[in-house]
Amino acid sequence: MNAKPPMPDFQATIQNCISQLSTVIQGKDRALKQTLACILANGHVLLEDLPGTGKTSLAQALAQVLGLDYARVQFTSDLLPADVIGTTIYDQQAQQFHFQRGPIFTQLLLADEINRSSAKTQSALLEAMAERQVTVDGQSYSLAKPFFVIATQNPQSQFGTFPLPESQLDRFMMSVSIGYPDYDAELSLLRGDSGREFLAALSAMLDASGIVQVQQQVSSIRCSDTLLAYIMRLVTATREHSQLSYGVSPRAALALVQASKAWAFIDGRDFVIPEDIQALIKNVWQHRLLYAASTQQDAVAILDGIVETTAVNI
Repeated sequence: MNAKPPMPDFQATIQNCISQLSTVIQGKDRALKQTLACILANGHVLLEDLPGTGKTSLAQALAQVLGLDYARVQFTSDLLPADVIGTTIYDQQAQQFHFQRGPIFTQLLLADEINRSSAKTQSALLEAMAERQVTVDGQSYSLAKPFFVIATQNPQSQFGTFPLPESQLDRFMMSVSIGYPDYDAELSLLRGDSGREFLAALSAMLDASGIVQVQQQVSSIRCSDTLLAYIMRLVTATREHSQLSYGVSPRAALALVQASKAWAFIDGRDFVIPEDIQALIKNVWQHRLLYAASTQQDAVAILDGIVETTAVNI
């Protein structure tokens, strides 16, 4: 039997992707790397930040650099599930019903300002994000492969926002905050060097089949039993913490393993180290936690304390 040819080495390509993205979102290489790691781990991304910090531009740039079909849905209070998924309509000429597909039938879906829509419309994404399919009138329709959701969310304190339910938050592998640009990047923006002007110049470094191959390489990254036990100690610490109503779910634990593998891959390693886990634990877990004081900073502080007091034992 002939041996299978070795898979291509995509690590240099991923670095080129980050370099291109940094021309659009300047001075935010860590946030770019976090977002890309989530996609390479086959997860969905929740971008949480103030309006005007580049969330939509990042999603558009990712679609171009990764060579993916792209669709954007602006979530509003009057948006209906059928506006996202699609609906069955009656064709009078053919005298039969047929399904008219919605914008969710793409490879990268930007759910812009997702928390400005009602819970009913937000829940329309649940099946798609978990199972990569949608069901309408009892009929299931498969989504593209790969399929990713990048959702942007405005701060809860802003007018007209609806909090995402826990079941929806748990579908996002990671939450990422871009934050304000640094002084030099914002000064460049004021001079007229808008990142949006660089969008048209971006070139596709991958395509759908290439991303699937990268995901296969990421899944083969080694995470030792010792590190899996370390993750389980972190999981247990969240479930036993006095300030948390309850800890993270098994899905969250698995998400941290997958994200850490992607982080190691981007760094050029075929194995996970404790620093990979520690680099992403807040991105993977902070949006999933329920705690007594309801500010994101409290979740970050709690996770910082858990990492500080949990032994790695290597």
